Amino acid sequence: YWAGRTSRSELESVAATLRRDMWSALAGAGLDSVPVNTFSYYDQMLDAAFMLGALPQRVTDISDELDRYFALARGNDDVAPLEMTKWFDTNYHYLVPEIEPTTRFTLNAGKVLSELKESLGQGIPARPVVIGPVTFLLLSKGIKGADAPIERLEELVPVYSELLALLADAGAQWVQFDEPALVTDICPDAPALAERVYDALGSLGNRPGIHVATYFGDPGPSLAALARTPVEAIGLDLVAGADAAVASIVEVPELAGKILVAGVVDGRNVWRTDLAAALDTLVPLLNSAATVAVSTSCSTMHVPYSLEPETGLDEKLLSWLAFGQEKVTEVVTLARALRDG
Repeated sequence: YWAGRTSRSELESVAATLRRDMWSALAGAGLDSVPVNTFSYYDQMLDAAFMLGALPQRVTDISDELDRYFALARGNDDVAPLEMTKWFDTNYHYLVPEIEPTTRFTLNAGKVLSELKESLGQGIPARPVVIGPVTFLLLSKGIKGADAPIERLEELVPVYSELLALLADAGAQWVQFDEPALVTDICPDAPALAERVYDALGSLGNRPGIHVATYFGDPGPSLAALARTPVEAIGLDLVAGADAAVASIVEVPELAGKILVAGVVDGRNVWRTDLAAALDTLVPLLNSAATVAVSTSCSTMHVPYSLEPETGLDEKLLSWLAFGQEKVTEVVTLARALRDG
């Protein structure tokens, strides 16, 4: 499409097919909550910037939204693209949103609502996934003399509130807000900021259930901060932050009323999970939360899709590997073991 060799309608048709097939595969594997709004033409942070209206002035004259999107992703003869940098300590790179003094956050929920409608129409138990407000602003940069973007966090609360109401009206039972910034030290005030934001969002009357996902490490004091809010589910990376996170779970009594989404299957490497060891991690958690849900530690965008096409690998090596499809199977297997013994 970038090279002009295919039409927009063909691009959109292939994208819709990819989404449909992936959702079917995830539901067919046995997941009872399937992530949607994870499809992107380029990058999840760029998608969030478009959703929040956080676009630099230099693209305002581009009337077509897809052309505006690709101008920020790749640049063109007249427009410089957004800066690209590493997504935490992974090999994935994201586009850094630019917040100007004149930026006014406004909701553009067309993409997430469209994918929710597609998936629900397919009978999928859909859970829209959106970058959370704290992480979005901490990973953005101020330009043209703007203050640090995180200073504008309060302005995002009404926008996310509006999004929650629209998702509820559209039939979403759950929404997942990704907040990996809460496991870092890039903002000492992050736990208090997260508590304030999710206390406000969780107190809304018209909304889906809220799952706040942390990953790539131990959230430390952010875990207790989130547990004090009305959100229904909190996700923990029990691979990267395992020992500290498991120890801190016991120290947070407020988790007793929450769903603990336990990321015990590594979403970042290609090796099979030691299922017995993962189950040993999961079982004690049953005493600390109302419900324990099994998950990957983070998105599986960091690993290949499936071992099925890998016909040229050594059989012994093959027996050690698990890619995206196999990791979903591991999650379902562990959930069944936790439930049924």
